[in-house]
Amino acid sequence: MAHTTLAAPGVTATTRLPLLDVLRGAAILGTLMTNVWIFAAPGSEWGVLRGGLAAPDPVADPSAANIAESVFRFLADGKFLSLLTILFGVGLALQYDSAARRGEPWPGRYPRRAAFLFLEGTVHFVLVFAWDVLMGYAVTALLVARLLARSEKVRRAAMWTAGGLHLALIGLVTLGDLARPESGPPAGPGPAAVRLYAEGGYLDQIAFRLGHAPALRIEPVFSFGLLVFLFLLGVRLQRAGAFAASADGRRIRVRMARWGLGLGLPLGAAAALGGPDFFALGRYGIAPLIAVGYIGLIGCALDRFRIPGAGALGSVGRTALSCYVGQNLLCMLLCYGMGLGLADRLGGSGPWWVMGLWAGVGLVLVAASRLWLRRFERGPLEAVQHRALSSRGRPGRPGRRGPLGTRP
Repeated sequence: MAHTTLAAPGVTATTRLPLLDVLRGAAILGTLMTNVWIFAAPGSEWGVLRGGLAAPDPVADPSAANIAESVFRFLADGKFLSLLTILFGVGLALQYDSAARRGEPWPGRYPRRAAFLFLEGTVHFVLVFAWDVLMGYAVTALLVARLLARSEKVRRAAMWTAGGLHLALIGLVTLGDLARPESGPPAGPGPAAVRLYAEGGYLDQIAFRLGHAPALRIEPVFSFGLLVFLFLLGVRLQRAGAFAASADGRRIRVRMARWGLGLGLPLGAAAALGGPDFFALGRYGIAPLIAVGYIGLIGCALDRFRIPGAGALGSVGRTALSCYVGQNLLCMLLCYGMGLGLADRLGGSGPWWVMGLWAGVGLVLVAASRLWLRRFERGPLEAVQHRALSSRGRPGRPGRRGPLGTRP
């Protein structure tokens, strides 16, 4: 479970925040619900930029396969990434509060932690998956960490300024897409990129990522305002008690579910049915609102019921960094030609195998995380991070948290 130090230095008193672990686990498996379509598509990572990952139109072709794929992708696209970003802000707030209780300066050694996260993200980008989120989180965390030492007024102004600028950018992009004349179907990733992922070697893929790094790293640049907004939103939610097992926390979660889902789902559905011209609005404008609703919904469910599988999600959440990298590594080995080549073998056979791939990889992560945590306190990558960072400072201090909000 997640822990937060409540006592002064030298006193080992902790409180458990199981909801954060469950939410983090849901966010990790939810991001895979989006990423699995990237691995399974022709041209894979490059296809994202070339229009090769367009969702089917369930209105034009209301087949069971099209409806199932559309609902599956709608529930995930952008929502769980926003959820993960909010939780990163929560983890940053917990680190700040822990440092304040110990009387340590802030940001103190945190820039080293962010630099290590950036290094981890760079390795992940080069060796595993082009659409890594860790690099963008590391850069955003450096800015937000400094804002945590400022007044609430400054943070509120930064949060709404970042959110307003982001919405303005999304509005301009959407208007540009609507004004653009019809140009026919997307060009697709091109035969060279399709061959690269279906038949190319591992070193060829690494070289391709490095050679196209500016284009493949465009999302965290484009969505930087959103990242800042969601980080600071996570800080505000944490300090408001939105994740606490208290009456106030439960009331906040109910409001989050009502507003986030009651307003976000209809708007998101309208954007999805509006076609590709509203893609940016749906993924980067409306999805964060639905993510807030997801937090409230999951929190309300855990408040009221004994949810089967909540402990399994918590295990994934406690090993979030390892599971995030692990799920992308597994999909790479299963889908690309350097491995089993399922994307090429099963391409064109419908969406069911892709959803089955998500379920299979998710079950592997759940089982592996639970078995691992029976013997070890931290996930494998979390343990590497802990050793690397504690060698520069004082090891073994309670209450410190890793880059995804987990204990380092």
